[in-house]
Order: sequence, then structure tokens, then C-alpha cells
Amino acid sequence: MRKIAFIFPGQGAQYTGMGRDFYENFDRAKEVFAIAGKVSGMAMEELIFRENDNLHITKYTQIAMLTVELAILRVLEEKGVTSSVNAGLSLGEYAALTASGGLSMRDALELVVKRGKFMQEAVPTGGAMTAVMGLDANTVETICEETEGIVSVANYNCPGQIVISGEEKAVNKAAEKMKEAGAKRCMPLNVSGPFHSRMLEEAGKKLADELEHVSIGELTTPYISNVTAEYVLDKEDVKGLLEQQISSSVRWQQSVELMAAEGVDTFIEIGPKKTLSGFLKKIAPQLDSYHVETVEDMEKLLEILKVDVK
Repeated sequence: MRKIAFIFPGQGAQYTGMGRDFYENFDRAKEVFAIAGKVSGMAMEELIFRENDNLHITKYTQIAMLTVELAILRVLEEKGVTSSVNAGLSLGEYAALTASGGLSMRDALELVVKRGKFMQEAVPTGGAMTAVMGLDANTVETICEETEGIVSVANYNCPGQIVISGEEKAVNKAAEKMKEAGAKRCMPLNVSGPFHSRMLEEAGKKLADELEHVSIGELTTPYISNVTAEYVLDKEDVKGLLEQQISSSVRWQQSVELMAAEGVDTFIEIGPKKTLSGFLKKIAPQLDSYHVETVEDMEKLLEILKVDVK
């Protein structure tokens, strides 16, 4: 019997047309798009399926990504595929929390609309993010601590790939030091702000105010927090963790390592592109991983899992 984890990607994997075949072939997916449209006041089909500049602007990207991830998730569930644990990278944590029963679909979509807006508004001038390749975490952390200004680890993606974030001058200076320390490459990221750094704390505070009006449901399936890389056992902890998540490091590698240690042997990435599947090959290459982005992907998965197609 497989022990399955559903994992959900974050911002940056979006592209025009993502999720279209699920939308066109499954009423359950259309329902998700309709709810997202009502929540956001936007025609999600226009945002996601037609070429436009908005799809890559944070406050629109986040609702678009979550809509597609939840649409695919709901169809998978309808087909009988279930998980033992859920996790998502950054924005993807909202899909994971929904899959675990902690958030209703409507609440998740409403929160992400506001999260994207708050993050966009909080983006200060002079922020930057850089991917550091080929340097160990301890060295990256030490250099960040020793660099003047605001710079810290934003993402522990996988062995040999860590993202730093903060003030542009501090990020650039830290990247220079990391090259001197042996980094193979330091690649500036084309992002609209210093995400997952303390420069985004104000966005977290605004999100906390919104979370006061949201009911967190019982966690019917465990999920793992980006902030702690641990199972969230008490629903009362969820709101505080979501507030912290905006400005805290995303401990993705540690999250996958925990799931592997707890017996997860099959990872199913739900959503556009194969970012997390790529990380998995470096974190836990011995484990099975699958990616569901299209209906064809799902059909192949169903065949492998021997789940009857309804």
C-alpha cells in the first residue's frame, strides 16, 4: 500500500493556458473556476487562458495558481486518489491546507486574493532575490548573518539550491561572498519583491487581521508547515504559521526529508510545471514521484495507481 503525499508548487510556475483541459473536461474543475471568479471579481478564464500581463503580477498570479491547483485536486479526489499527508511550497501551502481540510475552498481563495494584494502593496523598492547554487546551507546562513543590511534565506529548495532574499545591496553583497566561498552560480531572480524576508512582515500582519475572520477546520489529513518543516497537529497553530510564512524561510527540503522519514514513498505534484518534482530528484531520488498538470498526466497516474476511472 502506497503512502502518498500531495505536493503543490508556488508562484513562478504559472503560464497562460494552465489547467485548460481540466476545465474543459470536468464539471468539478469548472466549479472551482466559478468560485474563484466570484471571490476575486475576475473572470478566471480570461486571466488564465488568454495572453495577458496580469498573470505574472503577484496579486493575480496567486489566485490563478491556487485556482488551477484546486481544480486538479478536486478532480483527482473525484477519481478516488487520496493522500496521507499534504505540503505546498509557499503559495502552494494554501492548496495543501485545503486538501487537509483546514480551509474551505472559498476561504482559501479569498485569503490568497488578499495575500497577493498585501504582498504586492508591501513590496518595497530595492528588494531582490537570488538563487545560490552549489553551496551548503550553513555557509549560506553564515554569510547572510555576516552581511550588513537585510538578507536571509528565503527558500531551502533542495541540496545545492538555496534562495536568498532581502535588500538589493545586501543580497548582491552576500552573493559575491558566496561565489568567493565556492558557490557554482548565483542567479538573480526576476521577481517583484524580496519575498520570504522580514521586509514582508507588514503583509503578514495584514493577513493576520484577515485570518481573524476565518474558521480553521479540523485537519482530516496531516499537512506540513513551510515555517517549521513539521506536521501541524493543532488547528489552533495554523493562523500564526500562515502569518509567519510570508516573511519566514520556506523549509521545503526539510519538509520532504520529514515526509520520507515518516514513510511517504509516493509524491504527486499537483499543478503547473515540474518544479517540485525536480527538487525531489535531488532530495529523495529513491522515492516515486509523479506530476499531474494535464488530463493525460492524470490518466497515466490512475493507471499506475490502479484506481478505477469513473
